[in-house]
Amino acid sequence: MERHHIFRARGLTKMYDMGEVRVEALRNVDFDLYEGELLVLLGASGSGKSTLLNILGGLDAPTEGTVWYRDRELDTTDEDALTDYRRHHVGFVFQFYNLIPSLTARENVALVTEISDDPMRPDEALDLVGLANRLDHFPAQLSGGEQQRVAIARAVAKRPQVLLCDEPTGALDLETGRIVLRALERVNTELKTAIAVITHNAAIAGMGDRIVRMSSGQIASDEPNPDRVPIDNISW
Repeated sequence: MERHHIFRARGLTKMYDMGEVRVEALRNVDFDLYEGELLVLLGASGSGKSTLLNILGGLDAPTEGTVWYRDRELDTTDEDALTDYRRHHVGFVFQFYNLIPSLTARENVALVTEISDDPMRPDEALDLVGLANRLDHFPAQLSGGEQQRVAIARAVAKRPQVLLCDEPTGALDLETGRIVLRALERVNTELKTAIAVITHNAAIAGMGDRIVRMSSGQIASDEPNPDRVPIDNISW
C-alpha cells in the first residue's frame, strides 16, 4: 500500500551564530513523516531533534535545504501563510504545558477551537485524553500529567494533520508519563493523526512505528519498528 507523505525534508542544514562561534544544529538532514504514523525521534540534548521539529512546524526556517508539508514548500512560504499553516494543520505539545492559569481546562482548549475551521468540541477533545471529569478545573487544580493532557487536547482539538511533541513526558514521572503516552497513542489510533514524539528517553522509542535516531545534527539511523512495545511495558 502506498504511503502518503505528511513531511518530506531534504538537505536541511541549520546554522546559528553564537557570538564568535558558528553552531551547525542540523547537517544535511533528509527526513520523512507519513500519514497516520507514530514516529519517535530519539537523541541526546543538542542532537538537533528540536531544531528539526521547529522547522517542520514552521517555527523556524532552515539555513539550507527544503521541507514540504504534503505538496507545499514551507521554506518559501510567506509569514501569513506560515501562520495559517501553524493554526490549521499542525499541533504542538511541549515539555511545559503553556496553559493559561486563569482559564479552566475547557476554556484553554476553546482558545484553539474558536479560531479553527472544523474543530472538535472542547469536551470531546478532553474526553479523548481521559479528562471528561476535569473540564471545569483550573491548571492549578490539575496534576502535571493532567495539565499535559489538557495541552494535548488543545493541540488535537483543531483536528491537525500532524502533532509534533517535544519531550512531552520530560517533566513527568513514569506512571504519569505512561498516561500521557497512552493519550498520544489514542489520538494516533482513533483520529489517525500523524505524530512525531521527540525524546532523549530511549525507553519511549519502542512505542513508535518507526524510530529515527539523531546525533550531532544528523540522522544516525532510521528504522521501522515492527514490534511496538505496549506502553504498560515501557519503564525508565
